[in-house]
Amino acid sequence: MSTALTGAPATVPRQLDHSAESDPLLHQDPAVAAGQAAVEALLRCWTRETGAVPDPDGVLRIPVLGGAARLLADVRHWSLCGWHRFGPAVLAPGQAESGVAVDAVTAAALLARSAGEHPDPEQVADLAGRVADSVRRTADILLHRREHPGAGGESAFLRAEQSLLLGHPLHPTPKSRDGLGPAQSAAYSPELRGSFAMHWFAVDRELLASGSALESDAARLTADLLGAPGLLPPGTAALPLHPWQARELALRPQIARLLDDGLLHDLGAHGEPWHPTSSVRTVFRPGTPWMLKLSLGLRITNSRRENLRKELHRGVEVHRLLEAGLGAEWRAAHPGFDIVRDPAWIGVDLPGLDERTASGLDTVLRQQPFAPTDRALCVAGLVAERPLGEPAPGVPSELGDVLRTLARRSGRPLPTVATEWFLRYLDAVVLPVLWLDGRAGVALEAHQQNSLVLLDTAGWPVGGRFRDNQGYYFRASHAERLEQRLPGLGKASDTFVEDAVADERFAYYLGINHILGLIGAFGSQRLADERVLLAALRRFLSGPAATATGSTLPAHLLDSPQLRCKANLLTRLHGLDELVGPVETQSVYVTVPNPVAAR
Repeated sequence: MSTALTGAPATVPRQLDHSAESDPLLHQDPAVAAGQAAVEALLRCWTRETGAVPDPDGVLRIPVLGGAARLLADVRHWSLCGWHRFGPAVLAPGQAESGVAVDAVTAAALLARSAGEHPDPEQVADLAGRVADSVRRTADILLHRREHPGAGGESAFLRAEQSLLLGHPLHPTPKSRDGLGPAQSAAYSPELRGSFAMHWFAVDRELLASGSALESDAARLTADLLGAPGLLPPGTAALPLHPWQARELALRPQIARLLDDGLLHDLGAHGEPWHPTSSVRTVFRPGTPWMLKLSLGLRITNSRRENLRKELHRGVEVHRLLEAGLGAEWRAAHPGFDIVRDPAWIGVDLPGLDERTASGLDTVLRQQPFAPTDRALCVAGLVAERPLGEPAPGVPSELGDVLRTLARRSGRPLPTVATEWFLRYLDAVVLPVLWLDGRAGVALEAHQQNSLVLLDTAGWPVGGRFRDNQGYYFRASHAERLEQRLPGLGKASDTFVEDAVADERFAYYLGINHILGLIGAFGSQRLADERVLLAALRRFLSGPAATATGSTLPAHLLDSPQLRCKANLLTRLHGLDELVGPVETQSVYVTVPNPVAAR
């Protein structure tokens, strides 16, 4: 038997009681389901980041309170790729085998205190508070979906963006959103199918900052989106802002002075509603050619989400790089894949503020390439579990619906269809990303939320898209060739990194988070055997198509007994903002066993 990602010995059962009828997330009060989902996420984080494994009887036992007690949880499914399923956790004194049930906040505090020799009490309290916030918001989401079970809008893209009801399965606080009240949450949360009118400022052209790789400059594009030229005072440009951000900015002394001096003008809310996508701050409006990636000072999961100027330059640079010939070469090899472009941005040059500090006023214009009928699905949304669902042979998800429909129409067994779907997915979505890394030296931060899969009308993968102007790593070893393609590349965007850093991040985001996370979803949702999919992945990585890309990732996944993996729980306990500081130190990474290399 293969060694599990979290280091489980061969005696650990892969699957215990896993019927849908017994699943704690199904047919429960939303608050109970939200709490159980949070406990499972915490335990997944703990096992991955510490190497803890269940005992041979299928019970995970974690010493807490300096060994005076233990957290106990039955293992309902032990995943080779980390997507484990657990029963409710209990706190047992000493070596006892029974105890009292613990909620997610208590479990978080106990685990945080056990995560190091001298845990910071403030960070422990901060984690517990954020877990509480995340659980409460998750319960609100599940209650809303139970009371409003409709399918949402007509756009398949938007429905997928709104489907991450539980969030990242290996994050301790996936739905934590600092500072959003109930009414704001209803309007600004994708899971609640919120929508809102954009808030507009007019900025005096003396302070205007912008960039564009298009024939139209950013100010003309935002004026078109505003659609009301009479609102703009002479000599100004239209600046779209998130309503929460606009209210918060008005409280900042420097912004208040600019408003008083007439260099900024508050135009208020205007226009048709925009819909938040899975990142919360990137918004979508059907019928427009643009999405907007807004600055948002909320701390969502680990980071405050205000756009940094280097990220804005990066989006423009990547668009220019692709249009300079690289995109044509890429499309010739992989016509079904592309990058969702961020070719323009607009903002404000605040007096005395350098480009390394977020102004809170900068907005990205992202091209919107999908028609309403396109099945362009965020991968994280595709695999997201749907709690409180109907009884089924596995945990409900969009992925399960797609595969069961294909199996039913073809008359073939579900595991057979799932394996074929996975192999097609590797060719359609993963292979083009390997090509860009190996041939061009551009590694993408292609985790599941940044990745979209395009499905044909039957449900088979036929292509994909990557989206995120933050998530590029230009390899130092390719610097000369990349700069020949686009002179000056990377100088404003700070995107070149040493190959060792690119290797680590690429292996985590594409290898662990994306591919192994997908395999883990197949297994935990009873759609396919993870061992079969890992064998299929090995054949793909060692095959001629993957090796011909020149990417180092296939050999790394096949041959390295261990991988470097982002530790979301430890990153949270260290109080790190993952958008601040050098890329090498933005997150905590740990070493984990590699299930792909295991034989």
